[in-house]
Amino acid sequence: MGDFTTLMARDGHEFQAYLAAPPGRPRGAVVVLQEIFGVNQHIRSVTDGFAAEGYTAIAPALFDRIRRGIQLGYGDGDRDEGRGYMQQLSPEDTLKDVAAAVAVVRHSGRVGTVGYCWGGALAYRAACELPVACAVVYYGNPRDTSKTPKCPVMYHFGSADKSIPLDQVERLKAAHPQGIFYVYDGAGHGFNCDQRPSYDADAAALARRRTLEFLARRLAGEDRAREDADEESA
Repeated sequence: MGDFTTLMARDGHEFQAYLAAPPGRPRGAVVVLQEIFGVNQHIRSVTDGFAAEGYTAIAPALFDRIRRGIQLGYGDGDRDEGRGYMQQLSPEDTLKDVAAAVAVVRHSGRVGTVGYCWGGALAYRAACELPVACAVVYYGNPRDTSKTPKCPVMYHFGSADKSIPLDQVERLKAAHPQGIFYVYDGAGHGFNCDQRPSYDADAAALARRRTLEFLARRLAGEDRAREDADEESA
């Protein structure tokens, strides 16, 4: 459905982003933030999925600051390689690329970020520092919670996630009590990715439904207006 296009960050860095248009008038826009495996087939499929739901969807290739075209699988070697790439990037430079992606799709209406693992932590940071209307964090563990999100954030975690134990989820809840938290019983890290051994179809389907309802409330005009009216009458 989508295709790669070239963006430029404010420091002059040119990079690729996978951009997918909705079939009709956009309901808003979604910036999809990658795992440490690059903008691979799975992330492109996720981006296409949001476009099919009516959003202009874009996935910036955040590893392009190292080398273009990095797309990894999900083996142990891929994980180590991806972690190495991630560690070479500064959070400040990465956020510049996210900001460029947000700016490109703002013509479609309100913009939300949805991030997975490393991208989940970036979605949290975007909620704190960028002009986005909402963010969704899938099994992302923001190390720095000193900054407070300026918009609503929804979180999805698995109870069996060895990378993010439940005590860390509780720490994040304490730092951001306004967040919307869901923990999926028995689900492990990466439960949303159907190309990983940890894929949990039931948890993924429920998290997707909740995410789409959240995006509809925060991004789609009619749903947002209805929510505002409900809040005013409460």
